[in-house]
Amino acid sequence: MKINMEYVIGIDIGTTGTKTLLCSSKGEIISSSLKEYSISHPKPGWAEQDPADWWMATIESIRFVLNEANINREDVKAVGLTGQMHGAVFLDSNNNVLRSAILWCDQRTSSECDDINRIIGEENLIALTSNPALTGFTAPKILWARKNEPQIYEKTRKILLPKDYIRFRLTGEFASDVSDASGTLLFDVKNRKWSDEVLEKLNIDRNLLPEVYESAKITGTLTKEASKLLGLSTETVVVAGAGDQAAGAVGNGIVEQGIISSTIGTSGVVFAYTDQVKTDPSGRVHTFCHAVPGKWHVMGVMLAAGGSFKWLKETLGIDSYQIMTEQALKAPVGSEGLIFLPYLTGERTPHANPDAKAVFFGISPRHTKAHIIRSVMEGVSFGLRDSLEIIKGLGIPVSEIRASGGGAKSKLWKHIQSDVNKEPIYTINVDEGPAFGAALLAMVGAEIYSSVPEACSQTVKTIDKIEPVSENIKIYNELYKLYKDLYNSLKGNFKQRSELIRQVT
Repeated sequence: MKINMEYVIGIDIGTTGTKTLLCSSKGEIISSSLKEYSISHPKPGWAEQDPADWWMATIESIRFVLNEANINREDVKAVGLTGQMHGAVFLDSNNNVLRSAILWCDQRTSSECDDINRIIGEENLIALTSNPALTGFTAPKILWARKNEPQIYEKTRKILLPKDYIRFRLTGEFASDVSDASGTLLFDVKNRKWSDEVLEKLNIDRNLLPEVYESAKITGTLTKEASKLLGLSTETVVVAGAGDQAAGAVGNGIVEQGIISSTIGTSGVVFAYTDQVKTDPSGRVHTFCHAVPGKWHVMGVMLAAGGSFKWLKETLGIDSYQIMTEQALKAPVGSEGLIFLPYLTGERTPHANPDAKAVFFGISPRHTKAHIIRSVMEGVSFGLRDSLEIIKGLGIPVSEIRASGGGAKSKLWKHIQSDVNKEPIYTINVDEGPAFGAALLAMVGAEIYSSVPEACSQTVKTIDKIEPVSENIKIYNELYKLYKDLYNSLKGNFKQRSELIRQVT
């Protein structure tokens, strides 16, 4: 490890905003910035963003962190990138954006998923890519564009993931990393390369896709234009980076067997490291390449975790999450039988059902605002337990669960997770999410640390532990059984509702 002080920048192109960190080689956060932007919903179930908003947020946030810090800018050695996964940015022959990016939470591609399963076969697809066809993934978006916007698709010369579009703007290079590419449904996860068979069967030109690298590898340096815009040297390197979940896992130190993370952000993710490829034959959880070279991860994803809490906050007109948590403390464990199904935008794990919708079940005159708030926190925790149960069922050991994301800021929510999962919940010393993981990857690329595990061991420590309460475990075990039964009871009604909505819109 080098002794002289050097710096790196970690950038997270998130769903609601771009977060940028300036970090020292010791892992200290020197300055940070968050620049927010909006999501467009042109039709029910659609979700899009303008990539120009990401680029402007990147410029502004980098300028901010550099202006805040009293450092020599020549000492900024590397930039690490991360961001929302699965999105599709379509570029023409002049590298201009052809349409708004289609996001991970977009649900328009049900028929394209059916097409993929018909063409390739459900079991064969999982064998080839380690994952099932889901509406959020990139491949169905490409097929949708080809079918519904042929005039745009014909002009398309490159298709990039969100963070990789920002890489192009920074370096002029078309590149991605193995973890983010794993979420396209076009990637041979086992062999860490684009799947020639899937591309051929779907008739997608390999030249439309970028080159793929391991996460800490250097993919280019800043162009003269980017250097001038940002005030950084043209010798500043940009590493491959990682999808937001893999980068977040690096930032949480999830780089060895047994340690997993439970993240409540807009979505909710249970993430487990594995030395070998572990695939769920039913496709309920995702198997992707990890940001650690030659390693993999298994993760379950619920689409509306913190998103459910944010929706409730806005719907109830409550000023802050702290006030919501204080309200929730007034309700008893189990919310007196009020159960929330957190399927606001459909669901991915374990149901892979874009038609699923949120439900409050068991409302009575006794239930108050406090019960409603707590039931949402409990329902999200039940959804995370769905993923944890599947991961354990694959034989992946669980010795430590680390909380992260916005949910990790709520002590009550960590207590609920501990009781629901019947496991201790740990908190770590850094809570900067994927941007910090991207910064650690940049440190490895700049040779400040020799490996991703070394970077994590030097910068990430546990600082708190919450133990489950046996009385609460009993209550939540029974409610969890009912929670699971409710989905099965309503599955047909969810589909019926979607058909009705399509008829009237």
